[in-house]
Amino acid sequence: MWKSFALSILVLLTTASCTWVSLTRQGDNVRVVSASDVQGCKSLGQTKVSVRDFIVDNVKRDERKVARELTVLGRNSAAEMNGDTITPASEVVNGAQAFDVFRCMP
Repeated sequence: MWKSFALSILVLLTTASCTWVSLTRQGDNVRVVSASDVQGCKSLGQTKVSVRDFIVDNVKRDERKVARELTVLGRNSAAEMNGDTITPASEVVNGAQAFDVFRCMP
């Protein structure tokens, strides 16, 4: 019984350390900057992205990994909007974050 429980915990911990989101080739061309760095850029709107922030009920994923995955999704989404730059427009809340999308390069 304890072996089964220990194995379940090991699987949960291993799963918690995995990254589920991949940066696309287009998203790789999108940079993340602060709001003060987009003066002179054209605003293309906003994107809101989300990931699971819980592994199972009451077991939260690592907040830094969630934030990194949200940034990757924000970059991917900006590329789909023909943007080349994003700035965080909100804090991470319940596994979701908004980003402002800009076109800074001609």
